[in-house]
Amino acid sequence: MHRLLTREVRIGQLLIGGNHPVRIQTMTTTDTLDTEATVAQTIRCIEAGAELVRITAPSKKEAENLQAIKDELHRRGYTTPLVADIHFTPNAAEIAARIVEKVRVNPGNYVDKKKFEQIEYTDAEYAEEIERIRERFTPLVLICKEHGTAMRIGTNHGSLSDRIMSRYGDTAIGMVESAMEFLRIARDNDYHQIVLSMKSSNPKVMIEAYRLLVQHMQDEFGECYPLHLGVTEAGDGEDGRIKSALGIGTLLAEGIGDTIRVSLTEEPEAELPVCKNIVAQYAIPENVTPRNSIVLTQADTFQKPKTILNVGGDKVPIVIADLAKIPELTPEDLQAVGYTYNANLDKWSIADQAADYVFCNEVPSFALPGTLGILTYYQQWIYYCVNPHCFPLFDILQYLEPSYIKHDRLNFVMLEANPSAYPQAVKERILQGLKNDTAAILCLSSTSATPIEDCRNTAHWLKANGIHLPLSIIVDSPAATLDEALIKYSVEAGSLLLENVLQGICLGYQFGKATPRETAIEEIRSLNSIGFGILQATRTRISKTEYISCPSCGRTLFDLQETTARIRAVTHHLKGVKIAIMGCIVNGPGEMADADFGYVGSGVGKITLYKGKEVVKRNIDSEVAVDELIGLLKENGVWVER
Repeated sequence: MHRLLTREVRIGQLLIGGNHPVRIQTMTTTDTLDTEATVAQTIRCIEAGAELVRITAPSKKEAENLQAIKDELHRRGYTTPLVADIHFTPNAAEIAARIVEKVRVNPGNYVDKKKFEQIEYTDAEYAEEIERIRERFTPLVLICKEHGTAMRIGTNHGSLSDRIMSRYGDTAIGMVESAMEFLRIARDNDYHQIVLSMKSSNPKVMIEAYRLLVQHMQDEFGECYPLHLGVTEAGDGEDGRIKSALGIGTLLAEGIGDTIRVSLTEEPEAELPVCKNIVAQYAIPENVTPRNSIVLTQADTFQKPKTILNVGGDKVPIVIADLAKIPELTPEDLQAVGYTYNANLDKWSIADQAADYVFCNEVPSFALPGTLGILTYYQQWIYYCVNPHCFPLFDILQYLEPSYIKHDRLNFVMLEANPSAYPQAVKERILQGLKNDTAAILCLSSTSATPIEDCRNTAHWLKANGIHLPLSIIVDSPAATLDEALIKYSVEAGSLLLENVLQGICLGYQFGKATPRETAIEEIRSLNSIGFGILQATRTRISKTEYISCPSCGRTLFDLQETTARIRAVTHHLKGVKIAIMGCIVNGPGEMADADFGYVGSGVGKITLYKGKEVVKRNIDSEVAVDELIGLLKENGVWVER
């Protein structure tokens, strides 16, 4: 366990980087010109735990009003550092840098423009473009240096400039180079009060970009600047929390990250408890000796395992629902995991988020839906081994015993991933016993302080010894609430899914001895939803509509939370469709990244609709825009009636 040592950066009286704690922050959603509303919301955020608060400054007048906001906060006794969020307007940044403690600039649109044009540059022409950026960016650097103002160079995947896209494509390396160009200019001016970010709405892209950035800074400078972590446009509710936890928590667990923001389409103060949960569970403590460089995780190194029934190979990852806390299952109980029984028709209906297997202590006595497998401990299974729905769960040492009967097609085998779990002789026996196996699914788990690393290393160990069986993970959580448990599930299962390590997940929750049946069923329903949400966030199994929605800010041109809820209400049944809901053109066609359709504020009360990155309908009245979006979905053949 090591933490990346970054340069120490001062933001007002707050220190970031070095061996300081991971700082948490958020961003206001009010109109920056409304001083009272912005001050009130900023105070709510500070009292909820924000250590920095970002405020949009889209033009000179908003930048100038930051002084009034800061003065009023100070008058009320609040000195938390403020960050000005800048897009497109260098003159606003130069004003803000003289007022607030930090400015954020986006290298994709601070000097460059984005028109989705492919431009061919010679090396000489590209060098001329860099000089143009240097000329326009240097004044801000010098102002920040003079006033002791910090800066975040914040790259967003969706707003890479045409210049970067033309040379590097829509890639993580393009994101890194976009920031490095600006960072080199700052360093040339001996200015180092810099924080960097690599945000994307896709956690996989975000994680890859941060790892690459660390590598490039280590290689080129021999040091790293502090990193601000976040998944942009994560959305709201459970999905937004899963995406954010997955991206941020995976990197924190690797020792990467100095400050975080969870971007939810909710009130900004709702972001802070999620930040606290992620930091509490995955930030490496400050008392751990940091290192100047760390070994970065390499993703996508695992080949497809064998296919065993519906697990592994080209199959989507399976979901195993833990129903062991329900003593005697009824058909109604299976509704919590996606199966609804109609007694009149004697027929099961199966939802898109129906678990593939359920683990239970007693095999159900009623007829089961045809696609559902029952997983139970060996001692219970042996009495039901002729039931085609039933499969055994073994401990690895049981499984290696010749005296135990095995299922001829599918056996689930629990394997501790903790490297100290088995002596060397037992490890050799495990390898020998699994070498020619064609019917085992290995269920990994670890209770150590580094479960992700343990499972990853176990997967490498098996692969290196010629064992290519499907791997599932069992993630148990003793958390007091499901909100806290969601963080653990998302990080530990999600990070390994992104690396192609896993072909299945099982989420366990310690309900407590006296949990009423109804409460347990609702918690199982939530766990099933979280499981499928993690698969959706990792793009390994699509079971529902995906929403890419920005968290709103002072630039937003409509009620983003209300509009997101309206769009979700009429489109949530469109499995596999990605819909972006963006408050303004800053978070418009670029920030939508890989969305299929976009709903973007283009003026007060006006909406522009996109198909991919192409405008389809411009400046529609917001009163009819949702209906127009439905029409667009129908025109493109993705609409289905509920």
